[in-house]
Amino acid sequence: MFGMSHETFLLLDAVVTVIGLIVLITKFKFHPFIALIIAAAFLGLTSGMPIGTIIKAFQDGFGGVLGFVGIILALGTMLGKMMAESGGADQIAQTLIRAFGKDKVQWAMMFAAFLVGIPLFFEIGFVLLIPLVFIVARRTGVSIIKIGIPLLAGLSAVHGLVPPHPGPLLAIGVFGADIGKTILYGLIVALPTAIIAGPIYGTFISKYIPGHPNQELVDQLAREPDAKELPSFSITLITVLLPVFLMLLKTFADVALADGNFFRSFMDLIGHPISALLLALLLSLYTFGHRQGIGSNQILKLLDSSLAPTAAIILIIGAGGGFKQMLVTSGVGDVIGHMAVNAQISPILLAWLVAAVIRIATGSATVATITGAGIVVPVVGMIPGVNRELLVLATGAGSLILSHVNDAGFWLVKQYFNMTVAETFKTWTAMETILSVVGLGFILLLSMFV
Repeated sequence: MFGMSHETFLLLDAVVTVIGLIVLITKFKFHPFIALIIAAAFLGLTSGMPIGTIIKAFQDGFGGVLGFVGIILALGTMLGKMMAESGGADQIAQTLIRAFGKDKVQWAMMFAAFLVGIPLFFEIGFVLLIPLVFIVARRTGVSIIKIGIPLLAGLSAVHGLVPPHPGPLLAIGVFGADIGKTILYGLIVALPTAIIAGPIYGTFISKYIPGHPNQELVDQLAREPDAKELPSFSITLITVLLPVFLMLLKTFADVALADGNFFRSFMDLIGHPISALLLALLLSLYTFGHRQGIGSNQILKLLDSSLAPTAAIILIIGAGGGFKQMLVTSGVGDVIGHMAVNAQISPILLAWLVAAVIRIATGSATVATITGAGIVVPVVGMIPGVNRELLVLATGAGSLILSHVNDAGFWLVKQYFNMTVAETFKTWTAMETILSVVGLGFILLLSMFV
């Protein structure tokens, strides 16, 4: 078309679509939900996809994201509401502030997110810990960006680099890597990377973008509790970390027990992220509810009211998923990935580059990791002696780069932190890019020793 090859046209089409999406939101003030639908339809039509395929791709992407993230957000928001209403979030905040002090509270948030995030999906960790960001910011007067970016960095680093997150876990299978070594190397790389992208960068960027949190969400998740006596720190931790414990048990059972084992099947049920979060919410109805003197009718009202502020967020995330699927179905991701494979570079750098360009094109870290591993693995077979565990990490690091408007996480952070698109680029997108590039540097450094 227009004298260009199909691959070149697809690339140009994707660039024009993304620029148009940004212009619709920033210049013409379109609601992101509407703008994402328009952008997805434009890309589908201009790339030559049949009408039926365009509609199905968007529906699949929308439903695919909300089928998991929507449920997680709803359950996590309810749990967060109960934790905030009972004073549990306030108890954790006070304990963190006492332990680390006001000047170092951002370090507390990063370490908490890093540990909690190891077995959790990014979205689960986010909705569990976001009340702490609001409440610590309110209590200390510290910028929400200075506190929030370290939390996001801790969660995102382990999401991209440490199994049992789906991307690294599936890449281990593709490359034939050892899961134990991958976890060990992943932790070695992820922690210093999260420190640089989190507390260090967060402190820097907060001087220019202090942030103004969504007041409706602050009122809901970080208001002063009515309870005179707060739930204990231990009870609060047990309730909030129950999903972490159940998912860790599931991971252990999957590794240690054979298929068909009753306990493994049982843990697959209760250790699934949705089941684990549901059980934690049910426990919170007692620990944060009845135990604190909150009646059943009041609990029902609290849970019902908690969902209203998340409605727009859920729709925007779903539309982002539809847009991402349109990029995948149109073939943009494949075109960029195969272009990167033709480059004459080291396997570790190649794995990072392929995942990075697919991530930029599709917006999904998991898709970038899985697709990138599948594209790179034939090349790796031609080069003996390549450390396959480091290839998993390089692919995961590449999958974190440059989160932008086609990534559901971009909109999640933007809405919760009440930022403009430009501010989200300067904070969240920059932080993700630092994670990716610094992570690659540590991986290359580690390759000299293992």
